[in-house]
Amino acid sequence: MTPRRQLLPFAALSASYFAHIGFFNPYLPLWLQDMGLSLLTISVLTAVQATTRLFAPYAWGALSDRTGERVKLLRIGAGVAFATACLLLMDWGPVGLGLVLLVMFTHTSAMMPMSEAAMAHLVSQGGAFDTKRYGRVRLWGSLGFLITVFAAGAWFEAFGMRHFPAWTVCTLGAVLLSVWWMPDIKEASHHAQTHVPVRPVLKQKPVQWFLASTFLHVLSHIGIYVFFSLYLDSLGYSKTMIGLLWAVSVAVEIVWFFSQSRWLPRLPLTGWLVLCSATMLLRMGLTALWADVLWVLLLAQTLHAITFATHHTVSIALISHHFPGRLRGRGQALYTVIAYGFPGVIGALLGGLLSEHWGLQSVFVASILTSTVATAAAFKVWRLQHPRRP
Repeated sequence: MTPRRQLLPFAALSASYFAHIGFFNPYLPLWLQDMGLSLLTISVLTAVQATTRLFAPYAWGALSDRTGERVKLLRIGAGVAFATACLLLMDWGPVGLGLVLLVMFTHTSAMMPMSEAAMAHLVSQGGAFDTKRYGRVRLWGSLGFLITVFAAGAWFEAFGMRHFPAWTVCTLGAVLLSVWWMPDIKEASHHAQTHVPVRPVLKQKPVQWFLASTFLHVLSHIGIYVFFSLYLDSLGYSKTMIGLLWAVSVAVEIVWFFSQSRWLPRLPLTGWLVLCSATMLLRMGLTALWADVLWVLLLAQTLHAITFATHHTVSIALISHHFPGRLRGRGQALYTVIAYGFPGVIGALLGGLLSEHWGLQSVFVASILTSTVATAAAFKVWRLQHPRRP
């Protein structure tokens, strides 16, 4: 099987998984709102996904590192997630719904770290991470997101939110099919090798500051992930327009993933970290202060190419560099836990409290502060890698 053909199933998984995320994450708060739940309850239920990222990715990642059976574990996770999603078709109270989401997210939250680890193994040559090949695969995820975020917005505008569970079942069904298309490959057998500890890597200052910067950067982004749709709805935007605004951000993301190999060499990876967080500061400022002006909001959404797509590729490349070989699965999992788990829980819960007391706009004002600190942390990473010469 040629390397390109090996990557096709990963493109299919990326497309189907992010097609699921493309409708689920933007419209889950609106579905919960349609059920009559309060903003605080909505923030707690949306935080369930981030909560599973505190333990599930590392547990699955450590298991995949030890066994090398990343594809088999992906199939198990996708199967359980699909079966659990079917339970959403039933009526649940907030507690029961929270438990269903907990089981589902426990199995979906680890899928991308394991897939990214397996794909990083395929696109790395001679120890170097191939950003061009990675971007060409990852853009299919963005395309899947783009299609469903726009299509679901139009669907929910026309028919209401009652079909949200059916969308969940269908998209996770596509994920299940895609993981069974993947070749049942595993990395070289490690039975004769000793366990490789991760602690020495975590003691390195550049790694510590990198993880701190990603934590703060994604924490700044949580307002978009959890409260953006509710914020736009409160400002009078239709669900179709909400979907369109999400689609704009993903469209520029696709362009970036396709062309990133042309631009990334122009700065060191740590320099890109600084630029990404500084751009996040600008984006949050525009969203917090001028979201009622459509063209300003459209401009803010185009910055997603830098605040997410660039930041994601740079982070995956740095993780692959600092956590090579048998550390790769745990490295990807740690990145998910620190950069998406903790920020997701903290951001969703604090955002819920802020919005209850001071309105949804306050969430994005708070993101201005966190993105400022994220920029400072990213600058520290850059200085550690590029110290001043005497």
